[in-house]
Amino acid sequence: MSAIALPPTFNRLAWSNLAAQSAEQIALAAAPIVAVLMLGVGEGQTGLLQTALTLPFILFAIPAGLLADRISRRALMAGSEALRAAALAGILALIWFNLLSLPLLALMGFVAVCGTVAYSVAAPALVPSLVPPQSLPSANARIELARTVAFAGGPALGGVLVGWVGAAPAFGVAATLSIIAVVLLAGIYEPAREPVPKRHPLQEIREGAGFVFRHPLLRPVFATQFIFNTASFLVLAIFVPYAIRHLVLSASGVGTTLAMYGVGMVVGALSATRVMQRLQFGTVIALGPVTGFVAAVVLALTTVVPSPLLAGLGFFLLGAGPILWVISTTTLRQSVTPPRLLGRVSAINIMSYGARPVGAALGAIVGGLYGAELCLYLAVAIFGAQALVILLSPAVGLTRQPDMVGDAVKALRTC
Repeated sequence: MSAIALPPTFNRLAWSNLAAQSAEQIALAAAPIVAVLMLGVGEGQTGLLQTALTLPFILFAIPAGLLADRISRRALMAGSEALRAAALAGILALIWFNLLSLPLLALMGFVAVCGTVAYSVAAPALVPSLVPPQSLPSANARIELARTVAFAGGPALGGVLVGWVGAAPAFGVAATLSIIAVVLLAGIYEPAREPVPKRHPLQEIREGAGFVFRHPLLRPVFATQFIFNTASFLVLAIFVPYAIRHLVLSASGVGTTLAMYGVGMVVGALSATRVMQRLQFGTVIALGPVTGFVAAVVLALTTVVPSPLLAGLGFFLLGAGPILWVISTTTLRQSVTPPRLLGRVSAINIMSYGARPVGAALGAIVGGLYGAELCLYLAVAIFGAQALVILLSPAVGLTRQPDMVGDAVKALRTC
């Protein structure tokens, strides 16, 4: 299939998204490494740090979704990315003046992730106003590929920067990338939208949530994604100190191992089209959760065979399978959701990230009391539960992508 040319204004968004996602991944990889190597914290405390770095997803996803439907989405994204740049620059200053502590690192990281949440909610809502309807699949694929590239390169770069030149440059690079993302957003033309009727925010939230939780296909998808995020962040909360102390990895080695998650995502994203052409739609939906369970088993095996290669394989599988989940379930959500509800339904989907602080807190408690090994065994059980939820749902029985519902397309200006 020939590539579809996308408008220059969308290309600026795509590059901005790449810069923003890279900034996020570098900072997320650097923070726990800095906490362990510079501040000397253990499994329990890194779990608390991960909790602070994920809590904004459950606190601010819905408010960000409502805001994205009321004001300029480009302005919201630029403002949120500027907030992230300021928070990362604040961490840089604290390191520079030797004032960094775990509470301050958690606070500034929390502020930075608030910017991440608003950007992540507004970006998918902005895309349809920048490209004609027939180009939406190509545009969404470009956005997803940028995210996978960031996942592949960000953790490795964060680990290498901390290991080779110190903590400050890692956060400096992340802050610079966020600033670049803001500059790119400034050059984007966003068509004016019709004013939305004044309604109580709770009415809008109730309508979107009711649609998701009553829908026979979207409800198990949300539940599976919530459980998956719990299990994956349970692993991430304890992996850095576990890898340093039990697998004897350096900072750059930890970053490289975590980067295998992104490599898996890239491989999965590049093969997604062929996979979806050859397998039934519901089978592709099931692949992600099942592969996540297999990945958890592989990571748990490192407690018996402490091999960095085995850990890297586990993270590779954790990226390769679930990226098929992201692509297939996003397509499912867009197909069965009326256009007027897409923003709120997308925000509720982001709310499943609220399981991340649950998983991170679970890692802090279990890791602090019983050690990282038990966390890895617990992750196997939780990943098994999410695979079971989707395998018992009607979504896996879909033979093809559902027909689009209630789609009223307006003419868009592209430039």
